Amino acid sequence: MSDWKTALQREFEMAEAARARGNEGQARVCARRAAGIALRVYFQQRAIAIRTSSAYDLLQEFMELEETPPDLREIAAHLTLRVTEEFKLPLAVDLVQEARTLCERILPPGLDDLPD
Repeated sequence: MSDWKTALQREFEMAEAARARGNEGQARVCARRAAGIALRVYFQQRAIAIRTSSAYDLLQEFMELEETPPDLREIAAHLTLRVTEEFKLPLAVDLVQEARTLCERILPPGLDDLPD
């Protein structure tokens, strides 16, 4: 398994562990990092310059690409949402599942080993 696949799997495992401990904030952080890992691969495959290591910034850049489908743009927007003062998301979305969906759609075929 390549390094990025290992890192991606680790982020999803940490997200699920955080959620199991009731730490939804940490689960969101892991989901965002997982999306950032996938986006780096996606950008590299398309020879798009990666100007940042920040998953948040990569999600912003992904949303600005003309080729990004509207449903994936919406997922990226959800992954960049700011929490409220109560540390809750302003929308009822599962960011871990949304990050999984994003990864499945943008990563190369044959990645059926994404963790559930």
